[in-house]
Amino acid sequence: MATDAIAPAKKASPGDYASDQDVRWCPGCGDYAILAQMKKVLATLGIAQQNLVFVSGIGCSSRFPYYMNTYGMHSIHGRAPAVATGLKVMRPDLSVWVITGDGDGLSIGGNHLIHAIRRNLDINILLFNNRIYGLTKGQYSPTSPLGKVTKSSPMGAVDNPLNILSVAIGCEATFVARTVDVNQQHLAATLQRAAEHRGTSFVEIYQNCVVFNDAAFGYATDRQTRDEATLVLEHGKPLVFGKDRDKGIRLRGLDPEIVALGNGVVEDDLLVHDERSPEPSLAYLLSRMRQPAFPEPIGVFRAVDRPQYDQRVNDQVAHAIEQQGVGDLDALFQSGDTWTVGPR
Repeated sequence: MATDAIAPAKKASPGDYASDQDVRWCPGCGDYAILAQMKKVLATLGIAQQNLVFVSGIGCSSRFPYYMNTYGMHSIHGRAPAVATGLKVMRPDLSVWVITGDGDGLSIGGNHLIHAIRRNLDINILLFNNRIYGLTKGQYSPTSPLGKVTKSSPMGAVDNPLNILSVAIGCEATFVARTVDVNQQHLAATLQRAAEHRGTSFVEIYQNCVVFNDAAFGYATDRQTRDEATLVLEHGKPLVFGKDRDKGIRLRGLDPEIVALGNGVVEDDLLVHDERSPEPSLAYLLSRMRQPAFPEPIGVFRAVDRPQYDQRVNDQVAHAIEQQGVGDLDALFQSGDTWTVGPR
């Protein structure tokens, strides 16, 4: 987030970021919670509305720009990262947010997404993952589990689901996190961390589609199961989980295993989370921990510094102008080999 994007004329409130449009999501949709926390976080950070841009593709999540009292662009299917790239390069002073979903961002948009991540453009990408195509009425998506019965997979999906955090980490993402729509405190803290990161921040948000895939992440949201089914990542702390915090993750060779604390097993035996490690192997290992074999980590997997794409491009432009002048586009068009097409 560019420092000059923080220039409020007065103390902001969440209401300042709410547009005058009626919010049109299904009752009970997880998108409402994400929208509410986004407005609260932006008010806390104090980013001026005129310095904010939300760019989306196609899908339920992509209605987001309409509901923010900021600049925004509802672009085309899967191309939000490409639009955001051009915008951020030309206007590095803006705080740019990409809002996408598992269908929009990981199917037709997968190529654009991975290249935005690997370039380390200074933008924030929020991927709402509900493991279904909601806007087009319930077809299976790139993150739907094997065997998922939908309108487009009546005998069960046979595609292996995409683990997007593993993909992001494989692209050397500098900031990777996961959070849950109904865990409001955790969601807000994660959004704030993403906004403060310099470089591409990629956040997967487990989001419920109450109509077409209700309770897809019930294990991570139900009070009876969430403490056993999720593991909250904290930098510099051992991987402990469970309702009574009596379980942990340690390594056996290169493989993680669940152990019970006590009977000679202490927290010093457990794997310690290091989100700042320049080597992404630990973050990748954590991204592979999935239900039902392991608790699924939520929080920041990786947060490291690396040069930003937009800054490097603009440095090159400035250097070129210094060496060659501002240039003349018309003269460029008329230069080199030219010819005239006349009558026979």
